[in-house]
Order: sequence, then structure tokens, then C-alpha cells
Amino acid sequence: MSISGLKKTEHTVDNSPEILEMDELYWYVFHKPRTKTRENVYLMTMVSREPRQIVGFDVAYDKSPQRIQNMVDAAPTAKNYYTDGYLGYVDVIYPGNHKRNIRDKSHTFTVEGVNADLRHYIPILARKSRCFARKLETLKAVVSVFIDAYNRFGKAKYQFKQSRNRGVLPFGLVDFL
Repeated sequence: MSISGLKKTEHTVDNSPEILEMDELYWYVFHKPRTKTRENVYLMTMVSREPRQIVGFDVAYDKSPQRIQNMVDAAPTAKNYYTDGYLGYVDVIYPGNHKRNIRDKSHTFTVEGVNADLRHYIPILARKSRCFARKLETLKAVVSVFIDAYNRFGKAKYQFKQSRNRGVLPFGLVDFL
């Protein structure tokens, strides 16, 4: 069973981003299993570097190359795709250049930051003992609402910076929830 949140997002620069980054994070639904690695749900994200927006995501019990391929196919076409060392990214056909970096996070810093934001702002992903999803659909719905607000915030922030304003942003992410 999987829940997809694949959708094309509106870009403020042009319709094809220069760089897309992909990464995955894991979490638990209902209870923490007794498996070897103790994860049972994956949240895979695809992020455009400029403007910083989440262009696709998938919530599923696995992180198969077919799921990744579906994300790539549903997202806007980019010139470059950057991923981490996970071997599932190798079996995917990309419309642009693919760079798999197994040594460090130098090419996936944007998506790693977005995943940190997801864990920070969504209580379901932050702390197992306080808040957890009992169903995969619940996790997908919460992530979908957050991503919509996150992308609107990112677009407003990008437009604010383009207007050559200096100083502190007159709004924050919470204003878009």
C-alpha cells in the first residue's frame, strides 16, 4: 500500500527547474516494529533548489525504484538530478543528468534541509512518544497540507528577495498554515 502526493508545483522562475534533489526519510505508522532497521514507512521527497519548493513526494511502506520513477515522471523536467547513495536511484531513468553522491551531502543539501523542516514542523515525524499516525493515509494528509503551505511560503520568500528588499522577512512559515 502506498499514498502518493505527486503533483507538479508552480515555479516562479520558469517551468523547468535547473536542479532537483531527491532524498528519503523513514518513520513509523501505528507502532515501532521489531524489524532489523526498525523503520516501516518512507517519505520520499523531491525538491527544486531555486525556488526552494517540494515538487513531489511519496509516502509508502517501501522505497522501490518504481516509486522513485513515478516521482521523476510526475515532476517537472530538470537539467540535473542529485541524489544520495541509495542504490534505488541508479535504476531510475532521468530526463536530465543524474549525479549520485555517496560520499557527502554537498549536492543534496537543499532536500536534507527540507527533510529537517518536515521533522521540525510536523509532530508526527518529530517524536514517536508524543504523536504518531495510526494510518498511512493520516501521515500522507498531514504531509500534503504542510507541503502546500511550505511551497506558498517558499514562493512568497523568493518574490520578497527578488523585489530587492533588505532586512527581515515580514512573514514566516506559520503564516501560511
